[in-house]
Amino acid sequence: MLCAGFGGELFVRGAVGIARRARVSPGLVAATVAAFATSSPELAVSLTAALSGAPQIALGDALGSNVVNLALVLGLVLSTAGMRSARAEHRRDFLFAAGVPLLVGLLARDGRLSRADAAVLLAAFVLWLLTVLREARRQRAAAPDATHGGDWRTPAAALAGLLLLLAAGTLIVRGATAIALALGVDAFLIGATVVAIGTSVPEIATAAVARLRGHDEVGLGALLGSNIFNGLFVVGIAAGLAPIALVPGEIGVALVVCLLATAMAWPRHDGRLPRSRGVLLLGLYAAYLYAMLLVAP
Repeated sequence: MLCAGFGGELFVRGAVGIARRARVSPGLVAATVAAFATSSPELAVSLTAALSGAPQIALGDALGSNVVNLALVLGLVLSTAGMRSARAEHRRDFLFAAGVPLLVGLLARDGRLSRADAAVLLAAFVLWLLTVLREARRQRAAAPDATHGGDWRTPAAALAGLLLLLAAGTLIVRGATAIALALGVDAFLIGATVVAIGTSVPEIATAAVARLRGHDEVGLGALLGSNIFNGLFVVGIAAGLAPIALVPGEIGVALVVCLLATAMAWPRHDGRLPRSRGVLLLGLYAAYLYAMLLVAP
């Protein structure tokens, strides 16, 4: 956890610094660079699981991490103190994040995620990435020129923070997975609960530090971007490597809770996410755990 704490501090500082140098909003950097980086444990776990013949763990980890990001992580952050985040800043990412469980659910109706389904998910990810790049160009064109050169310490801090975050997530995932497998727990359930929490340690640290430093747009942007990355890219890669047979009840619970958590994370008209929303999200996560235990074979 010390790795996570120090890593989150360095990573948030580096991400905000990179945004200033690149003349784009911190929220945009958070939804892309920060989100992709903090989701690298999910990608590593999914690749390993798919190549070792256990793609259910890969799917469970990706979908479970999405639930953890918004229901548990954002719930914990909001329950200690509400946050403010302009709707316009994250409208695009909310739309795609809400579309992830809908698209995965649609593709999973036949009881499996095939390589053709993987291609659809990856195409949707490319579409989102293109819209982000277009927004980045617009912001750079509207912003004054940045000073040339730059402080090498900004990207160095971000890189050092990322390495610490990845180390924390890797250590937790290894320990938790070994314990769960020794107890004979269902593969998807392991991925959707135990492994998902472990691989979400970078997001937990990043969101907590961003809140403490007053960069709410970084915390929320990183969580939304991570969900898009997990649901479209990570699941797409895993299914492309090894088609995934599904247990309808398990995946249904994860997708429904993810959609509800995304809707509950949408800011009010005044841009506020109150503490009461955090309590509701934590309650939703508790219900998710209970439901997963009920439907697990």
